[in-house]
Amino acid sequence: MISLDVQEKINQWLNSSIDQESKNEILRLQKEDPKELLESFYTDLDFGTGGLRGVMGVGSNRVNKYSIGIATQGLANYLKKQFSGRPISVAIAYDSRNNSSFFARTAAGVLSANGIKVKLFSELRPTPLLSFAVRQLECQAGIVITASHNPPEYNGYKVYWEDGAQVLPPHDKGIIGEVRAIGHPDDVNFKEDTKLIECIDSSVEKSYQEKLQQIILSKEEIKQAGDLKIVYTSIHGSGITMVPKALEDLGFSGVTIVESQAVPDGNFPTVTSPNPEEKEALDLALQQAEALGADLVLGTDPDADRVGIAVRDDEGNLILLNGNQTGALLVAYQIQRRKEKGLMRGNEYVAKTIVTTDLISDLAKKAGIPCYETLTGFKYIAEVIGKREGKELFIGGGEESYGYLVDEFVRDKDAVLSAVVISEIAAYAKAQKSSLYQMLMDIYAQNGLYHEELVSITIKGMDGVEKIKEMMSSLRTAPPKTLGGSEVVEIRDIANGIAKNVLDGSESKISLPSSNVLQFVLADGSKISARPSGTEPKIKFYFSIKEKFQGSAAYKNQRNDIKSRIDFIRKELGV
Repeated sequence: MISLDVQEKINQWLNSSIDQESKNEILRLQKEDPKELLESFYTDLDFGTGGLRGVMGVGSNRVNKYSIGIATQGLANYLKKQFSGRPISVAIAYDSRNNSSFFARTAAGVLSANGIKVKLFSELRPTPLLSFAVRQLECQAGIVITASHNPPEYNGYKVYWEDGAQVLPPHDKGIIGEVRAIGHPDDVNFKEDTKLIECIDSSVEKSYQEKLQQIILSKEEIKQAGDLKIVYTSIHGSGITMVPKALEDLGFSGVTIVESQAVPDGNFPTVTSPNPEEKEALDLALQQAEALGADLVLGTDPDADRVGIAVRDDEGNLILLNGNQTGALLVAYQIQRRKEKGLMRGNEYVAKTIVTTDLISDLAKKAGIPCYETLTGFKYIAEVIGKREGKELFIGGGEESYGYLVDEFVRDKDAVLSAVVISEIAAYAKAQKSSLYQMLMDIYAQNGLYHEELVSITIKGMDGVEKIKEMMSSLRTAPPKTLGGSEVVEIRDIANGIAKNVLDGSESKISLPSSNVLQFVLADGSKISARPSGTEPKIKFYFSIKEKFQGSAAYKNQRNDIKSRIDFIRKELGV
């Protein structure tokens, strides 16, 4: 049943200046699919702190020309207030998703209609290149049309500021305010001024590739072992435009591409989900790697800001590494090679999110360099880099969800760069008659074994959000005293900014913005984190278990024992 206020909104759209095709679709839904019509109009698609994301279609709660237009009009209004009296330019990129090119051109048209110069990539390109382009071209903002690894029916819109990072306070809230002030598609200026739109030429990409060359620490080792066999898949995304060439330019001659996934296609026909965190997305690459006897598998998501990898274990089997393991390898390598080459200057640091493995913190501590922790989201790591630019040097870091970065010339997670550096580490290891897997085992031997798992729980229904609130409230008011047989020694409540030492009752402040996250630190160094989603009835539990490493021969059995321990802790927590 469609309420009067929803019907009024539908009528407003039908009586507005939107195109006839959209009006016909609304009329069709009225006759054939009232439920879908309600879903399309019962609310407005929310423009959150990073932009918007949703199902494509007609209506106020869908991604379409008009929701993209409203978002861009709001951004234009905010930019004109922030940079009053100054020329304004915005860079725009897009990925392989359906309608991404059209939405990018729509955004360009609205910005130009508002007197803002647009620098538009003429073809799909990875998100990290947009981050680079914003700074390289001295733009005031950037836009990427992408929905990351969401299903094919989704698309989205991410906003970047002049520092090349995704927008943060106060700009995120300022943009949101301007977007919400626009109540209707007719409030958007769609009168494109083509004179203000120019295509970004190849010089930006060339400059990025030059920067990429400069961060390589093992060029001689690549010459020695650059023929290692690498299988790469772009999973129908934008990574195909840059990753293979970047590897070739650095001397990797043994790269083969999963051709059936090389053509950009927003329908992602060969996978259920184009998410490199999921094994199924890499199945074709794994099959090809087995057939070729490849050493390394690389798979990037549609906008190429995240990469999943598979390596050979000590028995020659291909195994997937998770984001925590890959991130630890990247950081360990940067520290080791910089020391070996005499490049450490004393101002280096790494960064990670609070739900990413503490193995990275241990590596930094052992090396005598800081490890800065941030809230979940790579934009917070970018914020750390921006604040320390020119005083300290970021050498690596990332987040458990397969997003990493090395160096400072990009201000977002970068799968192009990461794929190259991971391949570099593999070549370095091969030149040392070792492997990525053995390097990981060596890291565990020196620092202890960390094993992480993520459990995401969706509680559907209208009372889902309330049930999750009750879960978090219960964890705060009656926290567990032990988990998995180890005593809880510290409780970190990021919402209140307080870390409580359970043993002596003392409290200390947490220097992070408030966020609804609880962390339980155990006596053995393990940590369990609880974090509800801010936009859907979902709560995530991050399990990070630390044990003394029993050696590579015992690794698989030890890992299975840890998995059993995590299952036991889940029962203790009732999840």
